[in-house]
Amino acid sequence: MIDYISLAIGHGLLALALLRLVMREDVDSDPAIEELKQENKAGREATSAAGRNAKRRARTDRQMP
Repeated sequence: MIDYISLAIGHGLLALALLRLVMREDVDSDPAIEELKQENKAGREATSAAGRNAKRRARTDRQMP
């Protein structure tokens, strides 16, 4: 009887710890992946015609007083 109680307590605490880790927001996101996504998006915008035109318009708007 004692062995079953100790096994249940041990596994219950492990399940509780796992549940707490899964529910945390800061563990779920990786800053490196977010940075790679932004770089990829910027690269795609730079290679498309619309992206090149938008950058060109932004440059000319900054230069005009």
